[in-house]
Amino acid sequence: MADQNNIRTQLRHLPVLEGPFAEVKFDHFPDTPHDAFKNWLDEAIMAGVKEPHAMTLATVDEQGYPDARVLILKNVDDRGWHFAVKADSPKAQQLETNGYAALTFYWPQVGRQIRLRGTARQLPDAECREDFAERPFKSRVSAMASKQSQVLRDREELTRRIAEVERAASTGQEDGSQKWRVYAVAPMAVEFWQGSNDRLHYRLRYVPETENGVWQRDQLWP
Repeated sequence: MADQNNIRTQLRHLPVLEGPFAEVKFDHFPDTPHDAFKNWLDEAIMAGVKEPHAMTLATVDEQGYPDARVLILKNVDDRGWHFAVKADSPKAQQLETNGYAALTFYWPQVGRQIRLRGTARQLPDAECREDFAERPFKSRVSAMASKQSQVLRDREELTRRIAEVERAASTGQEDGSQKWRVYAVAPMAVEFWQGSNDRLHYRLRYVPETENGVWQRDQLWP
């Protein structure tokens, strides 16, 4: 119990949303969440946010339990927010069973969070192969070598596997592009959250109004 109390006290004394943060004028936001995201991403990069393209991907397994992990955003276009996975990874298998997904970006230096949820759809095979080919050689090797989420006996097993795949890949004997999948999450809702140190946070939600690309914007209570 003492350790639990120490952790509780430690957590309660950690600083949160110290700011100062920028005041948000949601009336001036773009008509689409895609453009609003790009604006905030640019501002995060200019503010020196580390890895602003890192995001949490949440999926649901076959038992209905949520599963979350951090990935890198690959692109944003009219089809949605893109990310890449291996076809035999748990997240890819979960998306094959249940295509609903949620993404969360959090940039503490500027006190901002972006959340979206929708349906993840696989992009055409040609785009998946192109994305894989654009990865650095060592990144391609690690993707091909990894038996993702399976039990690893020791690091030596991993080292041997990496060496084997690196030799095969360098001579063109092994190509992992056939197992590479790029998905785009087409959002049914996107929320932009600006934190405030008085806890009266600013929130704006986009939801599609019609099928012709028009979005409804609503401010939400903190």
